Amino acid sequence: MLDPRVLLRWIYIGRLSIASAIFIAAITNWTQAEAQKIDLLIASLAFAATTVVTVASVAFSEIYKRPLRSNFLYLQCVFDLLLVTAVVHLTDGAASPFAAVYILVIAASTLLLPLGGGFLIATLGNVLYVADVIWSANTALTIAVWLQLGVFVAVALGSGYLSVLLRREGEGKATLVAELLQLRLQADDILRNIRSGVLTVDSEGRLLYANPMAEQMLSLDLIARLGQPVLDMLGEVAPELAQALQRSITDRVRTTRAEGTVHTPDRDFSVGVTTTYTEGDGLRTNRTTTAIFQDISDLKRMEALRLRAERLEGVAELSAGLAHEIKNPLASIRSAIEQLSRIPRATEDERTLAALVLRESDRLSRLLTEFLDFARVRVARADRVNVSDIVRGAATLLSAHPDRRDGVRVTCAVPDSVPLIVEGDEDLLHRAVFNLTLNAVQASPPDGEVRLEAMILDGEQTPMGAGFEAGSVAIRVSDDGPGIPPDIRERLFDPFFTTKPGGSGLGLAVVHRAIEAHRGLVFFDSAGRGTRFTVILPRTHAGARASLGASV
Repeated sequence: MLDPRVLLRWIYIGRLSIASAIFIAAITNWTQAEAQKIDLLIASLAFAATTVVTVASVAFSEIYKRPLRSNFLYLQCVFDLLLVTAVVHLTDGAASPFAAVYILVIAASTLLLPLGGGFLIATLGNVLYVADVIWSANTALTIAVWLQLGVFVAVALGSGYLSVLLRREGEGKATLVAELLQLRLQADDILRNIRSGVLTVDSEGRLLYANPMAEQMLSLDLIARLGQPVLDMLGEVAPELAQALQRSITDRVRTTRAEGTVHTPDRDFSVGVTTTYTEGDGLRTNRTTTAIFQDISDLKRMEALRLRAERLEGVAELSAGLAHEIKNPLASIRSAIEQLSRIPRATEDERTLAALVLRESDRLSRLLTEFLDFARVRVARADRVNVSDIVRGAATLLSAHPDRRDGVRVTCAVPDSVPLIVEGDEDLLHRAVFNLTLNAVQASPPDGEVRLEAMILDGEQTPMGAGFEAGSVAIRVSDDGPGIPPDIRERLFDPFFTTKPGGSGLGLAVVHRAIEAHRGLVFFDSAGRGTRFTVILPRTHAGARASLGASV
């Protein structure tokens, strides 16, 4: 449907053109004859009225942008009929060639006004035309005049019918545009809020679209680079992502579930990449390629935790078996050596060797006891445990621990208003938190800080793939030590692996098994300086209800 404002602009131009032409013609042919003076007066008044009405209409519709209501549109059509009638009167009345301009006015009115309004303007045009013919010729209506009136009516009917069709098409188009706009807004809202990055480039590698998550994950200002080539820039941050896009562009190859790494100033993490492309028509649109990528570091971490738990379970069973098989013979050996060392005829060297064997037997016995403790990590009794009390207790004990270096501060931050209740073994959980905090205290430099935190995680903070509902409990132990070297991070939770002189290497392994026995997770982050261990435990339903009551 033609925009009414556009149609009005053409009407303004045509109206001024006709009025100006008649006024110039009247001045050019002016003589002293009385009749011609009257024509010049009519032409002058028509030109002046046209100028005033058109300027006022332009100001109303174009400058002030007022809504085009029916009164304004009726006024335009009626004025155009009067102007055309004046022109027809000045140009021989019924024989005037300008009588055809009535047709343009009637056709325009059917487009601007409702169907009834178009017929009303056509009727008024017939009345004015007939009145001018009778006044000018002072005779009865001729056949030519009746034919002209029939043409006016036919134009009104035809234009009205076309106007109805155009209005229906315009309404259908407007409805389709509204639906498309709604779908676009919904799609844009979805793309803005999903946890996956979305990038679209054309066949030249120019960026066509990027959602906010893509900017956040890549740490790049992509919105400002719309329409610019971005593959080289992406290659510096995410090489595999850029290569997947390039393959889709050049080779028409779709990538499915590929893995890559994103390098940002804050961290490096793994992403899963999927690409697809659409062929353009070669004229208005070119081929486009879209990449969807997601941070899968949590999923890979969950997989690593699962494999670690399976490995520790196997080592625990082996340790338990070996400990039982070794401990009884070791006790017999120790008893025999102790008795031999008490024989009166034993020499001083024999007693020294016996003491050495007894000491090493005791050390081996303690190590076997630790093996058994590691193998027997189980939830002995499941009670409702307040994690806040466990965290505060660990902080209090470590503040006075002899391994704490001078100036090391142990701080604690737990919520007072919301109870952090989980189901589990309080002693086992205390042991796990204490071991993590002790490691942090031992790793902290003088005047450093060890921070213990307990909190409730929402859905966004819970690692993807963890399987926890929103509201799980997290315990974080952070230090500002030198961090964990990259070459030992993979073995950190392995049993019997230690970097401490005289250590058994079972501390973190016991922590992992203790948390895993509570259906929880434990992982760490160590980028540069400092390390943070995070323990996540599922919350009890009773604890969740208590939190809801407290928040209300």
